[in-house]
Amino acid sequence: MPIKPLTALAALAIAVLAAPLQAAEAPMPAPPMTPVVAPLAQALPLADPGSKLAMAVLPDPATLFTPAAGEAPRSADREAASLRQSLVGLAMALRHIRYVRGGRNPSTGFDCSGFVHYVFAQAVGLNLPANAASQFIAGLKVSRKDMQPGDLVFFRTAGRRGRISHVGIYLANGRFIHSPSRGQTVRVDNLADAYWARHFAGAARPEGLADAGQVPGKS
Repeated sequence: MPIKPLTALAALAIAVLAAPLQAAEAPMPAPPMTPVVAPLAQALPLADPGSKLAMAVLPDPATLFTPAAGEAPRSADREAASLRQSLVGLAMALRHIRYVRGGRNPSTGFDCSGFVHYVFAQAVGLNLPANAASQFIAGLKVSRKDMQPGDLVFFRTAGRRGRISHVGIYLANGRFIHSPSRGQTVRVDNLADAYWARHFAGAARPEGLADAGQVPGKS
């Protein structure tokens, strides 16, 4: 038998045997990204950790005022719910406005009592006192378990026995919105956080808001 045909036949056999091995060693293509990645990425607190986290745990303001199933809300209750919804909606819209001592307007900035004063004046037409201590005295005291969206939460930041020196607006689930301090902006915090829990002084409901509906735990 001639040498050249044998050489060709051997080369063909080697090629046939090697083909499966090469196919088995070929890299697997990367699986396509599933559609769930995009929603998860949007939910992560990337650009603004504070505000993204707050929105992740807070319910939509409109859901805070829905009566329990089977209950027909009274006219006064409906009015109170509408006022509270307006307060929470405006307060949340003012997030990220900077703190300015004595500030009472979004164009210049807010301090804590200026923020509260502006929200109540613009949302429901209530003219609250100018500072946190006076706002605390003027309100109807509410026990912590009876706090509702729109109530005011107060703190003694100079010490437990010091004067009332800070105020915020209660939202729900232990969360409140306020203008904290110099270098900060209006944001949402939690009453359970160590600092706020240590300095918490109580809650109060402005009389104009309390008059619109029943006041549980009123004193």
